[in-house]
Amino acid sequence: MENQSAFYVHCFAHQLQLALVAVAKKQVEIASFFNLVATLTNMVGASCKRRDILRGKHANVIREGLESCEISSGRDLNQEITLKRSGDTRWGSHYSTLLRLASMFSFVGAEAHSLLCSMQSFEFIFNLHLMRKVLKIPCELSQALQRDDQDIVNAMSLVKVSKTRLQLLRDNEWDLCLIEEVLGFCEKHEVAIPNMDENFIAPGRSRRKLPQVSNLHHFQVEIFYQVINWQLKELNDRFSEIKTELLICVACLNPRDSFSSFDKKKLVQLAKLYPHDFSFVELLELDAQLEKYILDIRSDSDFDELTTIGELSKKLVKKRKHIVYPLVYLLVNLAVILSVATTTVERTFFAMNIIKNKLRNRMGDEWLNDCLIIYLEIDVFDAIENEKIVQQFQNMSTRCGQL
Repeated sequence: MENQSAFYVHCFAHQLQLALVAVAKKQVEIASFFNLVATLTNMVGASCKRRDILRGKHANVIREGLESCEISSGRDLNQEITLKRSGDTRWGSHYSTLLRLASMFSFVGAEAHSLLCSMQSFEFIFNLHLMRKVLKIPCELSQALQRDDQDIVNAMSLVKVSKTRLQLLRDNEWDLCLIEEVLGFCEKHEVAIPNMDENFIAPGRSRRKLPQVSNLHHFQVEIFYQVINWQLKELNDRFSEIKTELLICVACLNPRDSFSSFDKKKLVQLAKLYPHDFSFVELLELDAQLEKYILDIRSDSDFDELTTIGELSKKLVKKRKHIVYPLVYLLVNLAVILSVATTTVERTFFAMNIIKNKLRNRMGDEWLNDCLIIYLEIDVFDAIENEKIVQQFQNMSTRCGQL
């Protein structure tokens, strides 16, 4: 049965990683770029010898930089690094991979001879710098979204900051930042720079079937503008105003630090999002209850150690406060049933890679869901005796042999 009071908010941290990378891959050149990066990291990472050579070359570069005073020394600086694989279910992994690839570009190509021609191209370097800038913008947001619900307010403000920074990147940083960095990088590594006024020639495609556009139009309009426009649209769709407002209001119920996030106006606004649960008269009564509620629980030492809304709900029942403040308790319960998936979704996606692998790649949705439930709720199923499971299967239908 459909519940009018049920809101669902997707796993923002996980969806952010998927949104920014997957949406960018709608652009054919960006998708090819990420495929090439994945092939490169697999080729280098599959060989211990290649990894050791790569670390040795990077150490030599750091040593030379320190001797020439081009880079500074200090704690946590100039750590040993190597290329690492990126993953859709690991926050920030794509950005980290591109960052390392850019810093190790001069000697990575030597270990991947078959990919050297593709890497030594203006288009590869342009896409590398573009995606590094795009994925750098939401780094702080991704980290904030992994924390507990007490940081929702800051996370939602970072959503707005990320959108603004993407818009500024689109409007102001083509000439001032991006293209200058790409040209400088190409000159440093002796990569040919195309004439931006000449017609763009797509490798491996017939010139007759493609519209004639300049290199400048291709890189600026078809890639730069298009990728950023998709990022902005995806973020606007995923982080809608109603979801943002909902989470900010829910955060006001958090009991951490003596209910420091409490805001009566926002909690009344939260109640207005549930018109089927709060009438106009009850909203007025809720306003009065919230004033007495916050004074009461802040003076009760039993509420001092609470850190989550779930713990608050249990404590209200234990102290029989749910009878004294029924409307506040209803608001807390509505917040508790709000499905905000966070790091548990990452665990689910990793479990999918274990359950549905190459040997079981035709597994249906229902069977996959059943297997995932057993894997994720292993603590519950460990308590079930094997004999009961055997009897359950034996009683389902007649079998040729007894289990």
